[in-house]
Amino acid sequence: MIKYTVDNNVAVISWAMTSSPMNVLNDESIPAFEEALQRAFADESVKGLIITSEKPEFVAGADLKMILRNNDKDPAEMLKVSSELNRVFRSIETSGKPTVAAINGTALGGGYEICLACHYRVALNNPKTQIGLVEVTIGLIPGAGGTQRLPRMIGIQAALPLLVEGKKLGVQEAKNMGLIDAIAETPADMMQQARDFIDANGTSARPKPLKPWDEIDRKSGKIVGKDNFKIPGGAIQSIVGAQTFGAGTAMLMDKTKGNYPAPLEIMGAVYEGLQVNIDRALVIEARHFVKVATSKVAKNLIGTMFLGMNEANKGASRPKDQPKTDVRKVGILGAGMMGAGIAYVSAQAGIEVVLKDVSVEAAEKGKDYTRGLLKKGVDRGKVDPLKVDGILNLIKPTADYADMQGCDLIIEAVFEKQELKATVTKEAEPMLANNSHPAGSHPARGIFGSNTSTLPISSLAEASANPANFIGIHFFSPVDKMMLVEIIMGKQTSDYALAVAMDYTRKIRKTPIVVNDSRGFYTSRCFGTYTSEGMELLKDGVSPILIENGGKDAGMPVGPLAVHDEVALDLSLKVMSESIKAGVMSENEPTYQMVKKFNEMGRIGKKAKAGFYDYPEGGQKTLWPGLAELFPVSEQQPTLDEVKTRLLYRQAIEAVRCFEEGVVRTRLDGDLGSILAWGFPAYTGGALSFVDFVGIDTFVKTLDRLADQYGERFRPTEKLRERAGAQELVS
Repeated sequence: MIKYTVDNNVAVISWAMTSSPMNVLNDESIPAFEEALQRAFADESVKGLIITSEKPEFVAGADLKMILRNNDKDPAEMLKVSSELNRVFRSIETSGKPTVAAINGTALGGGYEICLACHYRVALNNPKTQIGLVEVTIGLIPGAGGTQRLPRMIGIQAALPLLVEGKKLGVQEAKNMGLIDAIAETPADMMQQARDFIDANGTSARPKPLKPWDEIDRKSGKIVGKDNFKIPGGAIQSIVGAQTFGAGTAMLMDKTKGNYPAPLEIMGAVYEGLQVNIDRALVIEARHFVKVATSKVAKNLIGTMFLGMNEANKGASRPKDQPKTDVRKVGILGAGMMGAGIAYVSAQAGIEVVLKDVSVEAAEKGKDYTRGLLKKGVDRGKVDPLKVDGILNLIKPTADYADMQGCDLIIEAVFEKQELKATVTKEAEPMLANNSHPAGSHPARGIFGSNTSTLPISSLAEASANPANFIGIHFFSPVDKMMLVEIIMGKQTSDYALAVAMDYTRKIRKTPIVVNDSRGFYTSRCFGTYTSEGMELLKDGVSPILIENGGKDAGMPVGPLAVHDEVALDLSLKVMSESIKAGVMSENEPTYQMVKKFNEMGRIGKKAKAGFYDYPEGGQKTLWPGLAELFPVSEQQPTLDEVKTRLLYRQAIEAVRCFEEGVVRTRLDGDLGSILAWGFPAYTGGALSFVDFVGIDTFVKTLDRLADQYGERFRPTEKLRERAGAQELVS
C-alpha cells in the first residue's frame, strides 16, 4: 500500500495501493502513510523525504465511501477523520526534515493537500495531470489544510476562485499560479530535482526547513504556527480582503441561491482561519468541514454525481451476459444540429462516420459543424492541431444510402414525424452489417437506433425488418456538451441491441441511462412538467418574473418560461399534437391551448426572437410585455417558496410515476437522468432522491395539499402512500 525505501539518506515514500483502482486516503492508507512518515522522522540517518506514487496518478483524494459511511453518524466521527489527517499532514511541516512532493500524475483534493503540506512540490510534465482542490464539486470543503495553506501560499484573491469553483489545473498553469514550485520533463529528472532540494535544505549546517507561516519556538525548539504571518497580496483586514470577501459572498449567494453550502463554508473557513495562526486555523477548518460533510447535500452529490456517475459510466445497466462489442462504423441520417453533433462525438472517438442528408451539400454543412468545433478547440489549446485532419477524414458526407453499407450502427436524427422516420428506417436498415465480421471484432449484427425524444420506440420499430435490433438512442442538444444519452428499450428490443448501444455510448464518452418504452420516455416526459407547470403558474396569474426566479432559486439552470423558449414552442406543439393523435392528451388541456396560441402568433421561441421573451438584436432578452394582457397578474401573489415547491414537486411526482410504471429501471438512472438531461437540482440527489431529501411524509402531505389547491396532476400515487406509511425509501 505504501512503499518505504531509503536511498542515499533520502526516504522515498511511494503510494502503491492495491485495494482500490487509484491511490486514495482511507481508513487503511492514512495509518500506513503516517507509519512511513514517522519511520523517516525517527531515523537520524534520513536527511529528507520524497513523497511520490508508483501508479499513473499521485493521490486522487479521500475515499468518498469513507465520507459517506460517516455522513449519518455523530459529527464527532467526521471531526476525527479531519483532525487525524491534519495531525498527519502537520507533522510533515513540523518534522524538521525537508519533504518534497514528487507529483508524477493527478493530485486532487486530499492528494493535493499532501503536496501543500510538503516544503517543495515538483510535478512531472504530463498533459493528463490535473492539480487542484476539487472538494466543492461534491459538496465538501478541503478538510486537511487546503483552505488554510493555499491562500497563505498564493494569496486570498488567487486562492478563493480555485477553492470555491473546484478548478482543476494542468501542470504549467499550476506552476504559473504558484501551486507547484517546479516542472520536470522525465521521472528521473523529477526525482533528481526533489533530491536537489533536500540536499540544499537537509544538512545540519542549515536551519530546519520552515513554511513561511511557521517559526521555531524559542523555549521548546519546536516548529509552531507564526501569529503575525502576513498573507501575500493583502490580509483579511485590508481593502483587498474586504472587497474580495464582500463581493465574493454576494456572487456566491447569487450563483448557489443558498442551495449548496460548501462554497459559503469555504469562504467562512478562509475568512476565520487567516486571522489566526496555522495550528488554530486547522481546527477552524475542521469544524467547517464537518458541517458540510454531514449534510444531506454532500451525501447526495457524492452518492449520485460521483459514485453513481462512475457506476453508470462503467456500464451498470449493461446486460452482463452479452459479450463486449465495438462500433467502428456508424451511419447518421440527418445532418442537422443533432446529427452533426452525433457525427462530431463519434469521429472524436475514432469511429468512421457516414453522414447522410437529402443532398451532399446539406451533409457537408453538417460536417462543417465538426470543422467549427475543432477550430475552437485548437484556438483554445484543447485540441491537437495535428489530429484535426484525421478526425475530419473519418466523416463522409453523402446523399446515398449505399455509402452506409456495412455500418455497425445507424442512428436516425430526422424530424419528429413518425412517417418520415418509418421511411428512412426502411431505406437505411438494409445497409447494416450482418454476420460477415470476424467474431469479437465488430458487433455480430448491426443495430438501428432512433434519436427520437418522444415517439414510442415500439411504434417506430414497426417499420423495421428486425425489431429485436431496433433501439432508442436519445441524445441531448448540444451533443458535444451534453453528457447524457437516454437509451430506450422497445417491447421487442434485445439485450444484444442494448449492449451495442451501451458500448457505443461509453466509447463516445457519454453517460448512459436505460429506460423502457413510453411516450416521452423518461427525460422528455418529466422535463415537460417543468415547462408546463411554468405555464400553469402563468395561467394562475402569477407574475412571470416570480415564476422565472422561482425556477432559478429552486436550483434549475433557467426559469421554465425561458427554457421553453430555448426548446421552441413549435416543437412543443408538434409533440403535443402527436400525443393528441395517439389519444394520450386532450385538445382541451390548458397548456396545449397556450402553446397553440403562441404558435398562431408566431411567437415560437428564441429562434424566432419572440416567445415568452423578446430577443432584441444586440440586446438582453426581456419578458414579453404582452404576457400581461394574455395572463393578467393577480393582486395576490404566492410566496417564492410556493412557486419553487410547485415546480420541483411537479417534476418529482412525475419521476416517481415513471419509476412505478417501470419506465425508469433503476433509481440511479432516474436520478442521473434528471440532473444531466434537464437540470433537476443536483443538491437533492435527483428527482427520485428528492423524495428522501424532503422526507417521504412531507412529500406525500405536500402533494396532497398541492393537488387540492392546483389540480390532480400533483396527487401522490397509492404506492407512494403505502411507502410513506411504512417509511420506505423510493428504491
